[in-house]
Amino acid sequence: MKKPGSLQSRRAFVGSLASGALAAGATPIILSAADRREPHLIAARRYQSANDQIQLAVIGAGGMGMADVNTALQVPGVKLVAAADVYSGRLEEARTLHGSDIFTTRDYRELLARDDIDAVIVGTPDHWHKQISVDALRAGKAVYCEKPMVHKISEGAELIRAQQETGNTFQVGSQGMASLGNEKAKELLEAGAIGELNYAEGFWARNDPIGAWQYAIPEDQSEETVDWDMFLGSAPRIPYDPLRIFRWRNYRDYGTGVSGDLFVHLFSSLHFVASSKGPRKIMAQGGLRFWKDGREVPDVLLGMFDYPASDTHPPFNLSLRVNFVDGTSGSTFLRLVGSEGAMDVTWTEVVLRRNKAVSPTDAFLQMKSDEMAQAQESRAQMLPPAESVYMVEDGYRGAHFDHFTNFFRGVREGTPVAEDAIFGLRAAAPALACNDSYFEERVVAWDPEKMEVL
Repeated sequence: MKKPGSLQSRRAFVGSLASGALAAGATPIILSAADRREPHLIAARRYQSANDQIQLAVIGAGGMGMADVNTALQVPGVKLVAAADVYSGRLEEARTLHGSDIFTTRDYRELLARDDIDAVIVGTPDHWHKQISVDALRAGKAVYCEKPMVHKISEGAELIRAQQETGNTFQVGSQGMASLGNEKAKELLEAGAIGELNYAEGFWARNDPIGAWQYAIPEDQSEETVDWDMFLGSAPRIPYDPLRIFRWRNYRDYGTGVSGDLFVHLFSSLHFVASSKGPRKIMAQGGLRFWKDGREVPDVLLGMFDYPASDTHPPFNLSLRVNFVDGTSGSTFLRLVGSEGAMDVTWTEVVLRRNKAVSPTDAFLQMKSDEMAQAQESRAQMLPPAESVYMVEDGYRGAHFDHFTNFFRGVREGTPVAEDAIFGLRAAAPALACNDSYFEERVVAWDPEKMEVL
């Protein structure tokens, strides 16, 4: 890893391309108009079958939990043997889809007591993530926990301690972490492709009811088909309300809003690509602009974050946006801007743009230098940038699949995973602090090294 002061210059980066240091390298700095966009393929991974079977269970068999199950079962050597959920309808559906012989229960603790389960997926509402993950780790299970890892920043230390004391595999489910797009972006950044990082931005946009969490309410929902007390857990005791269980993301007692749902993905990707531990200062603003359906969280949120210098990157700033009232919808990106170019990063593509250098013999620049009586070797100019596009090749099975492949490799071999509890807290904390800044109208100070709110 290169320190900020030793990042490659444009000249060194181009030289590395010429010498073949980057086999799938980017285009040269100076290009003709016809050649300004050059595509590259990112090789898809080759997958091998496992020799032993992992017995898997899911806790929280709703939309994301079962999407995780469907992806996990594509990894060779994985079998679903149990499911837990507070709504009976989801347990019935799990048996229909995965066999009547799977064990089902409303109480996740019955599932953790079984000795025929190796790993669990925690796909519950956010306010249950920490407790179920801790209980599962201490019951000897490996845990794949959906993001954000915790509902409150203060819960992080207990979960980190449980992973460290048990030694069991724990991975947070920000699946973009394992994407080919993020890996290529990390490689390019470390090679100096955009110079020194000074700014980053990310954006999620949605404008449909499902994307804005107006999920369907089952017709058979009732206090008989739902274990309301189990759902509430540590949340305040209130009368049964189907909106709060089936549209839980809209309520602060159970969810973490757009920041916890979406910003955390962008933090995970950015921290992986830039080898960063996180920001030191967080502030946010936004509002409820359109989805006025009783929800307690904003549908437009803007966050600003200040990253200090570290051994792995210079100081830089980050801005993040979520808009649930977007006219284009469905768009998301992470952009890294450096002193010599920029990258737009998705899980399947990286678009690298570099500024074109101006010749030191430029007559106008030489004249201006003479006028100012000072020597000037060269100066960059804002011209249309050279552009290279890195795309995954056919056969790529996706970041979600790769993330589970990494998780199950950790379960089988005991190898570290990329997004353990420490990484997970460093991604979750600034997202949750963004909520604190919004609701409390203040700037939040965070120590990314010690993982403490100041």
